Amino acid sequence: MHRRELLRFLAGSPFFMGLPQIPGEKAITSPEEAFSVFDFERVARDVLPPAHWGYLATGVDGDRTLHRNREGFDKFGIRARRLVDVREVDTSVEMFGTRWETPIVLAPVGSQKAFHPEGEVAVARAAKNRGHLQILSTMTTSSVEDVNAAHDKPVWYQLYPTASWDVTEGLLKRAERAGCPAVVLTVDLPVISYRETAQRLARMDSRDCSVCHETGPIYFRLGRKPMFDNVDVTGLTDLDAPSLTWSFIERLKEHTTMKVLIKGIVGREDAALAVEHGADGLIVSNHGGRAEESGVSTIEILPEVIDAVRGRIPVIIDSGFRRGTDIFKALALGATAVAVGRPYIWGLASFGQEGVEMVLTTLRRELELAMRLAGATSVRALDGSFVRPKT
Repeated sequence: MHRRELLRFLAGSPFFMGLPQIPGEKAITSPEEAFSVFDFERVARDVLPPAHWGYLATGVDGDRTLHRNREGFDKFGIRARRLVDVREVDTSVEMFGTRWETPIVLAPVGSQKAFHPEGEVAVARAAKNRGHLQILSTMTTSSVEDVNAAHDKPVWYQLYPTASWDVTEGLLKRAERAGCPAVVLTVDLPVISYRETAQRLARMDSRDCSVCHETGPIYFRLGRKPMFDNVDVTGLTDLDAPSLTWSFIERLKEHTTMKVLIKGIVGREDAALAVEHGADGLIVSNHGGRAEESGVSTIEILPEVIDAVRGRIPVIIDSGFRRGTDIFKALALGATAVAVGRPYIWGLASFGQEGVEMVLTTLRRELELAMRLAGATSVRALDGSFVRPKT
């Protein structure tokens, strides 16, 4: 009964409008059957418990920014060039002295064992096999050591600063000891946002969630998050950091040898301040529509951020990327790389490591095709001449 109610709710839900469906079409039964990443979304929706799907699918408030992230790509068209030899295209990028085969980065997503028993380790193996950079969440359900062992290159570590510097420093030093070359400070959630869709779907879940989710003080609730092992969190009251200011960037840089990136920048003013305060890079992100309900897509914000940064530090972008043409547009507008979150988790939930690999293969294939059809032979050759704003 709960499954039927969930499917009826999803069928009429606006946050599921991005999935193309043909009446009578059955869900794929293997990764190789997928036509696009949306085929994995359909399988993930069907196999995950309602609360877990809700955590993955939700935006904030009425999910307006979540939708806007997809709609924003329609603001830009591709301006193709002709009579270019496109037999070979180079999708590689370099960041902080490391070359990656592709500009497609795996964004940090918490609690990945909620979607598959192998969680972040399966994702790391997939990222290794397909040559992708992976960013690991503070709220990982696999340790940074295990994830780095599964990947041939150490991952970047995403940091929620918490309300305690001692805890933050403990997380920072552990990631550094594990060999992570960069820390990605998330700054768009000084307080937790209101996620209505997640709460509605959690209400439809008949399981006893206390089996996995501890209640009570935060130090009990962190028991299943291995990054907090051997870190004294008894005085910690909150994972959010509402008092965080720009001085924290300088403090981070004083206490770590890792590169420091800021994730959650959504405007030219803060992009300029990020450079001023010594950030080594930034990620244009609205947390996949899960932070503030701005109603503005990240792809629309990207040009002003690129203008403010003026090439001084790398700029990565995430939120809403589902197609190779989406990635193409961001790279042409000046992004160094593009991070995806939900799509590879759809693949993980659907078919484990093989699902993640096929999602990454699909996105890279689509990007290469978009480049060939537009007459672009390398990521480095992409610039504003390949896009045209729509009026």
